[in-house]
Amino acid sequence: MSLPKDPFMLMSYVNTQLRDNYSSLSELAASLGVNEEEISRPLADAGFAYNAELNRFAAG
Repeated sequence: MSLPKDPFMLMSYVNTQLRDNYSSLSELAASLGVNEEEISRPLADAGFAYNAELNRFAAG
């Protein structure tokens, strides 16, 4: 599966997956066969950061 290109769609998809299926960003990235940076870089460019404590991306 390819990741959504739109950062808002990507954030929605990733946060849903993190909430429902994965306990960490690294676990999600591994299951998708991508580097964590491939997820976090486009989201950071759009102003979102990963919060490991909450296991989600949020503005910040």
